[in-house]
Amino acid sequence: MAAAVEEFGERGYEGATIRSIAERAGVDSALVHHYFGTKADLFAEAAGMPLRPDVAVPAILAGPRDEVGARVVRFVLESFERDEVRRRGVMLLRAAVGGKLGAPVLVGFLSRELLSRIAAHLDVADGELRASLAASQIGGLLMTRYVLRLGVLADAPIDELVARIGPTVQRYLFE
Repeated sequence: MAAAVEEFGERGYEGATIRSIAERAGVDSALVHHYFGTKADLFAEAAGMPLRPDVAVPAILAGPRDEVGARVVRFVLESFERDEVRRRGVMLLRAAVGGKLGAPVLVGFLSRELLSRIAAHLDVADGELRASLAASQIGGLLMTRYVLRLGVLADAPIDELVARIGPTVQRYLFE
């Protein structure tokens, strides 16, 4: 696991590969696949975040299309309310402020593994751009709520944030 944390920290989510992680750990990449599955699953494990795209995406897509943005925001916020997720996520976001790769790793993961999968499943034009815009909104929300602890946003109820930010994420993804 230390090798994965180091690779993701140095190369970011996009640059790290199962092969490079296995090489750093001194094991065969098949062994990494066997124990951790996909790169997204390994990242979730290394980041200490149980944000499994294979579980999250079907849950987010269940229900009306016009509520996907709200379900994405709720999923991310409810995940960050769990201590183990928040601790590692805040660490990644703080590292970004200090010049490390934390935020690109976290936002890249949210964009590529969560939001891009949602956009691809719903067959929208410019899915990658749409997912990146949604990730920027969510990344900013996470930074201001959990790192900067900005005013009332830090303590606002999740339902209120979902009601206010969900439509923006929805618009980025589908309009």
